[in-house]
Amino acid sequence: MGIIPGKKIKRESKDYLAITFGLVCYAIGWVAFLLPYQITTGGVSGIAAIIYYATGVEMQYSYFIINAVFLGFALKILGPKFSMKTVYAIFLLTFLLWFFQVLMKDDEGNLPQLLGSGQEFMACVIGAGLLGFGIGIVFSNNGSTGGTDIIAWIINKYRDVTLGRMMMYCDIVIISSCYLIFHDWKRVLFGFCVLFIMSIVIDYVVNSARQSVQFFIFSRKYNEIAEGISTQIDRGVTLLDGKGWYSKQDIKVVVVLAKKRQSLDIFRLVKDIDPNAFISQSNVVGVYGEGFDKLKVK
Repeated sequence: MGIIPGKKIKRESKDYLAITFGLVCYAIGWVAFLLPYQITTGGVSGIAAIIYYATGVEMQYSYFIINAVFLGFALKILGPKFSMKTVYAIFLLTFLLWFFQVLMKDDEGNLPQLLGSGQEFMACVIGAGLLGFGIGIVFSNNGSTGGTDIIAWIINKYRDVTLGRMMMYCDIVIISSCYLIFHDWKRVLFGFCVLFIMSIVIDYVVNSARQSVQFFIFSRKYNEIAEGISTQIDRGVTLLDGKGWYSKQDIKVVVVLAKKRQSLDIFRLVKDIDPNAFISQSNVVGVYGEGFDKLKVK
């Protein structure tokens, strides 16, 4: 069955709203915490920040130009691989970086150090947390900010190098290059701290949004339970044939794969129908298919 157009539009709208919120968090992390303390990290935004520290050219301009060049190469070499969400994210983040800088600059045109002077490490932690949280939301809603992942895709097409490793190499080069500007290894270490904290937060946000659970429900009222889960919670249900070893009676087992946030609704529904039902719940590493993550195998 195909996706109903109305539901698809509604889902796309939610994705764009979530991506917008994530990019707002990302832009605030840069403008409020990293830029005032001259801290950088990997990716195209890190390159744009280094250019800003070295030349004074505001971050959003170089960020947009670099991404536009990368997108041009990607379209030529890879074809239309990157969705409209990537283009949307690049344009919106360019605007947000400009907007928050205009909003936060003082009368002299400088970004204030909100945490006070000498608080680079705290700015690094808070800024990295906002960056990771924002990007995690973007990734969770099938978005992308372009950047070095475009380079990684292009190189991966011609060389047998994993995307993750290629992006790591790019980030190491970008962060290390800030030593050429400040001649201070402390800045380089701060950059790697931001990258490390970002990766942890991104992983937490993405995985927490995609956590799934598996239910085995044993009940004589399996028909009502299966129908309730299917219609009220909107999750697929499978019935398995089983046999109680002690009772020697044939039974039906209701099997459900659901998002973790739906667990409480399933428990309540089963309890209302059959308080004596036997339920087994377990976490699953990954669920792929309709209603869950897309199966991507190359």
